[in-house]
Amino acid sequence: MNEVPQYASPRPTLEKPGMVTALGVLTLVSGIINILTGLGLTGGLVLGTLGLGLLCAPVTVLPAILGVFEVLYAIKLLANPPVPVQFSQTIAILEICCILFGNVIALVVGILALVFYSDAQVRGYFETINAPTTPAA
Repeated sequence: MNEVPQYASPRPTLEKPGMVTALGVLTLVSGIINILTGLGLTGGLVLGTLGLGLLCAPVTVLPAILGVFEVLYAIKLLANPPVPVQFSQTIAILEICCILFGNVIALVVGILALVFYSDAQVRGYFETINAPTTPAA
């Protein structure tokens, strides 16, 4: 007898709350702005000081690094079908810290991310997509 092996059952279709989609879009926009801000600060500092700004480059490139993590996180949030991803409180806090670089948009996105995650529907969504699937019998 040739039986087809049964693997993990597919996840039931899950509707993504609007706040999660908004969080994904806002994080994506903030990530792009952070990349541009970080590279702009670093380039401006290096060119403006005729190369001496390279000493400060590790500090000024930090928003660009955060921006890359934001873009990768936003892609996971916006994926269709949903992929398991945890809420990243660390990214939200680092977005708030970007006010040190003059990025008000990242500050607002970080605060909104923390507020959105406190919503019961959003927490339930993250718990559902991260729940382990049970293998079919």
